[in-house]
Amino acid sequence: MKKQNALLIIDAQYDFCNPAGALYVPNAENDIQRLSDFITTNATQLDHICVTLDTHPVNDISHPSFWRDATGDEPNPFTQITLKEVEDGKWTPNFYPKETKEYLKNLEAQGEFPHFIWTTHCLIGSKGAALDETLSKALEKWIKINKENNQYKQYQAVTKGTYPLTEHFGIFQAQIPVKDQPETQLNQSLLDSLNEYENVYLAGQAKSHCVATSLKQIMDYAAKLAKKIIVLEDCMSDIPNLGHLGEPIYQKAKKLGVKFVKSDDVQL
Repeated sequence: MKKQNALLIIDAQYDFCNPAGALYVPNAENDIQRLSDFITTNATQLDHICVTLDTHPVNDISHPSFWRDATGDEPNPFTQITLKEVEDGKWTPNFYPKETKEYLKNLEAQGEFPHFIWTTHCLIGSKGAALDETLSKALEKWIKINKENNQYKQYQAVTKGTYPLTEHFGIFQAQIPVKDQPETQLNQSLLDSLNEYENVYLAGQAKSHCVATSLKQIMDYAAKLAKKIIVLEDCMSDIPNLGHLGEPIYQKAKKLGVKFVKSDDVQL
């Protein structure tokens, strides 16, 4: 089997890509349509596709139900919670207070992303956690086209975010890896498998968070793979007003020579 072109799709799920989704990213449905067209147009030349699936329990550290204020109310989505606010009693974790404070301490020391509360999203086994329907149909078509050309292909699905006491933006590692929790630690096997391909196209949601962090992790942990990344810049969008969080990562990538292209300019 050829190992020329791979496509890594970050979190293209109902809750992010559908306007009715819990944490809809504006314009994501248009990103998905362009990405689906890219897959169909280049079906026989895409040798491998990996989709990632953000997957959370209800009482996740970044969901409202994990927290309460002094009156017992949950925080609103997009509330930022700091370690000082927890120590001052403004916010109290309903679960694992010691571990939660340690997490916030380590996250703030890392200095990359503040701790935000999101709308409860991508719950394990829910409709919101499923692949976007447009993309799912494109993947089925990709498999069918290749079957007709006597090529056996299946897309790979990789979950992240199942451990509730750390954010897990990037697909390769949680924001703060947790000892004895392998699902939070570096997924070296995924890095290695993608590195087998000559070109790795990158797309998905959201540009400001999960795509940016995945790209950063590639640059941090797989320098050879980073040189193979081609970002489909019209197949991803920022969470509104938070694009500045991911922008330094993309600027660094450009300086390192990572390619940024429009999906319809690519003919494999």
